[in-house]
Amino acid sequence: MTLAPAPGARPALPREVDVLVVGLGPVGAALSCLLGLHGVRTLVVDRATEILTHPRAIALDHEALRILQLAGLGEGSFSTVPIPVVRLHSPYFREFGQMNTAGRVDGHPKLVTFHQPELESALRRRVAGLPSVQTALGVELRSLSEDEDGVRVTLAAPGSAPHEAEEVRARYVVGTDGANSLVRQLIGLGFRGHTYGEDWLIVDARGTQDPIDHVEFLCNPARPTPHMVAPGGRERWEFMLAPGETREEMEAPEKIRELLAPWGDPDQMIIERTAVYRFHARVVDRFSVGRVFLAGDAAHVTPPFAGQGLVAGLRDAANLAWKLAWVVHGRAAPHILSTYDTERRPHARAMVRAAKALGRLIMPRSAVSAYCIHGAVRALRSIPPARPVFDEMKLKPKNRFRAGLFRKCEPGASLVGGALFPQVPLGSPDGSVVPSDDALGPALSLVGFGVEAAPLLGPRAEAAFRAAGGAILEIAPRDDRGAPRPDRWRDVEGALLPSVAPAGWVAIVRPDRTVMHGGPAADVTRLVSEALDRLGAVAPPAAPRPVPARPPDLGRALPSSERTS
Repeated sequence: MTLAPAPGARPALPREVDVLVVGLGPVGAALSCLLGLHGVRTLVVDRATEILTHPRAIALDHEALRILQLAGLGEGSFSTVPIPVVRLHSPYFREFGQMNTAGRVDGHPKLVTFHQPELESALRRRVAGLPSVQTALGVELRSLSEDEDGVRVTLAAPGSAPHEAEEVRARYVVGTDGANSLVRQLIGLGFRGHTYGEDWLIVDARGTQDPIDHVEFLCNPARPTPHMVAPGGRERWEFMLAPGETREEMEAPEKIRELLAPWGDPDQMIIERTAVYRFHARVVDRFSVGRVFLAGDAAHVTPPFAGQGLVAGLRDAANLAWKLAWVVHGRAAPHILSTYDTERRPHARAMVRAAKALGRLIMPRSAVSAYCIHGAVRALRSIPPARPVFDEMKLKPKNRFRAGLFRKCEPGASLVGGALFPQVPLGSPDGSVVPSDDALGPALSLVGFGVEAAPLLGPRAEAAFRAAGGAILEIAPRDDRGAPRPDRWRDVEGALLPSVAPAGWVAIVRPDRTVMHGGPAADVTRLVSEALDRLGAVAPPAAPRPVPARPPDLGRALPSSERTS
């Protein structure tokens, strides 16, 4: 439901909600979608009444696309352009480096470009269809104060008098209100980091006569220039300003034509946007204070060189949404919310560092540094063990937690607690093939690999797990001929059994697709007990139960000739 202000009237706001989201950009919209899918009473406000039509973020990786899938945006919900390669060009060594981004991971392209207004429109349509989410546009946050039961906020139309503000009470507040976050200021958090000394001119245009199909970085110290393709026949250029160049000078039409001339006739192009920006590399001191949380640019601002700014915000949304939902619905204790900062802040910092390192390749300070840095990268790429570090993006920090809401998996499988559970195609009970994330759904999942886990738990333990928002399913080998069941899925490509886990193994997977625990099915009661203990939920007895005999086809490993990765 969208509450848009009528002329001369204020939107009708609810008096109480579970979660107030401040800011309806892509991160706030994705967070609201995820909260709504979990049935959380959510109010999301934004001082603007319309989507900003100018494109801003432009790149998403496979993790971001997977999170959008969780939020309800499947392939085709908005336009994307898969990027096969990212090329680095030097004025001294020509192409001195590249990153291979072709192919798919977890069911999605490794890297795509997109048009942000189209993505935001798709997310808002999704939000509007969720009955537990209300959207109030033309409404800004004025103040907030927390007590032991919740957060009291005042909301008002921009420019309205103080007496016209309305009070709303929320159990939790999430600030997704951008780099200049008012929420962050109101809770007194610092925003440490670095502001780059150089300004950049962003130009988005359509109608280039000879468009590229990839991303390239022209790493010329005289004028570093990232250049990329985008949906709808668009391309983007980012030109670094030289000392002494001004915003007014660079945004002048004649200057734009001069800069775009190497790529065709500028008079035949349609310029959609020109804007001068200064990039930042900052991470907030903490991702939360009490009942108030920060996500997206309100919590961290990443230089654009790695294309991870919006991706990091979507990771925030996926991590936080289900934890809020579990606490609101009484499935978990409030202490789990502290793991949002524990899990997300170290990775956000690591991604900022990686983007800054890439920035040193793209924008060398002088001809001498360009020659040395680019030459060193080219030389390292000639060494076979070092080449994948650059070409296969091994420098990109893995989204794997060192501490947080998970347990270390038992040895015997390649599953890692705190890492993402892989997404693969699964054969459904009705014979169709769906992505495994769709099979798992929004629940906390107990996955049995070639084994039915529910009978091993027993009624009491199973009831405790389901009371904590749990669902139980089995993934059978691809050659399985067992009788169909609603909770039995088949590994149609052999991507999970036995390469990820052997038959007779179980894993507990969080709603954000992080592996929470795993081990032999014989220990399933203990594994579930330890997972529920992490949640602060009522745990079942930890006494193990014997594993019943399985049909031979469920217990045997696939021949090596049938395995796929």
